Amino acid sequence: MTAITPSLLPNASRPEMGREIRIVVIAPDSLAPDTQDQHARELAIRSRQLRIGLLEGGYNLIAVLPGDSFLEQRLTQLQPDMIIVDAESDARDALEHVVIATREARRPIVLFTEDNDTTHVKAAVAAGVSAYIVAGLAPERIRPILDVAMARFEHEQGLRQELQSAKTELQERKTIDRAKGLLMQKQELTEQQAYEKLRKTAMDKGLRLVDVAQRMLDVADLLS
Repeated sequence: MTAITPSLLPNASRPEMGREIRIVVIAPDSLAPDTQDQHARELAIRSRQLRIGLLEGGYNLIAVLPGDSFLEQRLTQLQPDMIIVDAESDARDALEHVVIATREARRPIVLFTEDNDTTHVKAAVAAGVSAYIVAGLAPERIRPILDVAMARFEHEQGLRQELQSAKTELQERKTIDRAKGLLMQKQELTEQQAYEKLRKTAMDKGLRLVDVAQRMLDVADLLS
């Protein structure tokens, strides 16, 4: 994935999405930093622009949090639908805290930056960032950017669920095959007879076929 500029993003396909999702922004602590610190002032201006864009877009901005070691607890309490990281690409500590905080409950992560250096894009995407946006804080472009990020996240989640389902199905099939083999060996049954016996037991007990197979294997292990 390459860095995205707002001009490359398609129009939003779900115009009402902003009113449905709950957003947490990870941003500098203060909107009124030390006036002597030029970089801090620039970050504060960016942060204000982002929040204005979210509010103008009708988004439910539920909190603005610092990227620190307490972030996981705060996100667990707030349960946002999307996380926005407002930071320069060299301020990766905040992103690392976000990734750690969402490893057990994945959420779309959008990173806004003014840095045109794209060398960090691959690492950011690998870490779980759904969208890496360069120079994308214009308020009128925030909605399509977030719509694309949410759609991409949902697509990836669907693929992960399909993959997990396939793995689970394969493992269950192996368990059933082992139980059939055990019945064929102990009771001199054909494969079909062994399957029918497992199936009847599952129906009689109101259990899934794989659960009956696993119980049979557990008992066999205890008696061996």
